[in-house]
Amino acid sequence: MHCMRDLILFPRKTRFWWRPSMTTSFLNGERAVVLFFICRILYSLPFSLLFHGLALSLLSLSSFFLEISFDSSNSPSLFRTRPGASSGILLGAVTLPSLLLSKLVQLSRGFSLAQLQLEEIQYLTLQYWATSASACSVIFLLAFARRRAPLSPFHWGVRFSLCSIFFQALVSVAALSTTSQIGLHPALKLMWAFCHGLASVKLIQLFLRTFPSCASIGETFLVTSGIVLYFGDMLLLTIKKLHELLMSSELVTAEYEISRSEISIIIQGLVLGLLLYPIALKYILQIWEWSINTTSAEARRYYEIGKSLMFVASLGIVLIMIVPSWMQFVHEFQMHPFFWVLSFVLSEPSKRLTLCIYWVCIICVSVFRFYNISKNSKIERILLRKYYHLMAVSMFLPALIFQPKFLDLAFGAALAIFLMLEIIRVWRIWPLGQPINQFMNAFTDHRDSDLLIVSHFSLLLGCALPIWMSTGYNDRPLAPFAGILSLGIGDTMASMVGHKYGVLRWSKTGKKTVEGTAAGITSVLAACSLLLPLFASTGYILTQEPCGQAFLLDSCI
Repeated sequence: MHCMRDLILFPRKTRFWWRPSMTTSFLNGERAVVLFFICRILYSLPFSLLFHGLALSLLSLSSFFLEISFDSSNSPSLFRTRPGASSGILLGAVTLPSLLLSKLVQLSRGFSLAQLQLEEIQYLTLQYWATSASACSVIFLLAFARRRAPLSPFHWGVRFSLCSIFFQALVSVAALSTTSQIGLHPALKLMWAFCHGLASVKLIQLFLRTFPSCASIGETFLVTSGIVLYFGDMLLLTIKKLHELLMSSELVTAEYEISRSEISIIIQGLVLGLLLYPIALKYILQIWEWSINTTSAEARRYYEIGKSLMFVASLGIVLIMIVPSWMQFVHEFQMHPFFWVLSFVLSEPSKRLTLCIYWVCIICVSVFRFYNISKNSKIERILLRKYYHLMAVSMFLPALIFQPKFLDLAFGAALAIFLMLEIIRVWRIWPLGQPINQFMNAFTDHRDSDLLIVSHFSLLLGCALPIWMSTGYNDRPLAPFAGILSLGIGDTMASMVGHKYGVLRWSKTGKKTVEGTAAGITSVLAACSLLLPLFASTGYILTQEPCGQAFLLDSCI
């Protein structure tokens, strides 16, 4: 009451009111880890990436103070986010730029050893500035939305965030205007970054409206930035191929010769095609519904059957005709891409088919076993789901060691299957929609909603992204294993130990415990200490190889 009275009577006095005890609430466990990670990246930067590091620092400061402003406010949020979740703005804003900057540091080391071309660094630099523009634009959106909320004692954080983003925008414009990326004119580079920012703002607004209360702001931030970056890469690749055909535009020069494997093209085409497909499906089903009178039960059943047929037909057209046509346009496949996949699997049938059978057996046994436990047991679902993390370790670790390329393709196929199942579940496509929804709800917890279930996507992408990002030059032997180790071992041990033995909590409102965090870190370090000698003894860790892969023997074969 006294604070409220002071805020009303003396607003200028209380607006910047500060107590030393606020430091602990400002710098909680998650923020401390993120800031430590950012400082570690900045410490390792070469002088050539000075502008990049300055931009990341300003982005971190702006998102840090904006997150404090959101989390410290008692006023209702302008966005309907997942109940009980923190905003997560800092982590959502800096994850992609920091990952790309880390990859730039790694490629800089490879370039100094003459193991890769300059064009690869230039293209990744363009992606970094495009991602920074996306983060900058979304921070602007959130800051202005926060200013519309009632005044709070931490409103100064919004002003500081806007100032930091303004300076970051100046640094980005200066860097894009003075450096060379894949032969683009400076005006086109600025336009490319601006389009990424605008697309991110529109997409995050659309996501928060379409899927309310399904994710935190930071989670939505990260997903939309990743989708925009992935679509931008597809668009630039398509423009490059059009330029090669027309030879009448100076938009992209011949310097853009980033090599793409068949597997990466297939995964990109499948994922982006399935992400765009619901837009077309929405209008197809609307037209079908307008043409059918669904007042009677018989007419309703006829409508559901027709809806299923239209779904199957339209999905078949997308996956068999449209998506493969784009794949063959941007890459020289000697056959239909799906026939290429079949020939790739059958090129080593004893290994790859055996691995498929092994995966199917583990999935069937684990899913049906844990499904029965989830219906009859009182074990918390958050702990039950950690068994799936252990299952992911048993599935992916042998494949990553012995068949890394096939695992890349399998991750893409699994992601496509998950997307199709989620489309069927959300649209309730007869006859599988309702059974899939009931089955998936058996494994959900408070972090999922009936509208959108994303836990399985998080586990799959968490294991797959480190592997996909480690393709090409990589001088860190455990980098591809980062997702499997952190999610499959670290996160599982942290949850189990924290749930059973956790006493000291990182914050008053959160559930994370110091004991769980210590168990997660210790388990990952123990797994790394076991893997490195094992790989060294079996010949999987090598010294520098001409192919640019520094550790996996299979990658050079």
